[in-house]
Amino acid sequence: MKIQERTGAGAGRSAAPAQPSVGDRLPTPPRERKPALAALAVLLILVGALGVTMLVLQVGDRVEVVKVTDEIQAGESVGDNVTSVMVAADDSINYIKWSQLGTLKTLKAKSTIYKDTVVMGQMFAKKASLPAGKAAVGLALKEGQYPSDIKAGDVVSAYRVSTSGSPSNSTDDSTGSSGTSSSGGAIVDDARVNSVEDDSDATVSTGNLSLTVLVDESDAAALASAAAANQVAIVHVPGN
Repeated sequence: MKIQERTGAGAGRSAAPAQPSVGDRLPTPPRERKPALAALAVLLILVGALGVTMLVLQVGDRVEVVKVTDEIQAGESVGDNVTSVMVAADDSINYIKWSQLGTLKTLKAKSTIYKDTVVMGQMFAKKASLPAGKAAVGLALKEGQYPSDIKAGDVVSAYRVSTSGSPSNSTDDSTGSSGTSSSGGAIVDDARVNSVEDDSDATVSTGNLSLTVLVDESDAAALASAAAANQVAIVHVPGN
């Protein structure tokens, strides 16, 4: 009897719903995919990689060309005043390659080429040419009629002087030596020395010097006349 009563009492009770455990989570909605952003990211990566590749290829495509190490005057050859440098290859620029140096030395500069210039073919010609409006005048000077440190590229003034041979104590800067004296103003104020030749290689040096100077055409006749009479002295222009 007791067993039946207990069974009957329990039968009237309803089973309580099961509670979720503490560790369980509610399901979350699926993430929204954005294929456009993913494609853009991939595209940017590809563009960046392509840019780096092109830069590496460009840097690697270089050529050895000629650069002058000293100023070259119009009508002069580069001589040994050259060195080689590496530059990026560019078919639109007429570089003179280092392998063409032998040919370059047979050419003459059309105009002044300044130190550290990477030279190009159009700067040179087979024959020397003078700048427009200029004339080249040759001077044969004796020791004392020119500064001892004169060199190609210097800007000088040319004065007419007396060469009677009598000593003079004049210290005027416009005279070239104690045996010459100024007889007027400058024939040319700003002549540029184009070339210098001395007789230092001769067995007995006389101290004579041969110069070629570039002057304005209007001054060429007067300077040539004074030079023919050996009445020219050369001085440096201040600041040059």
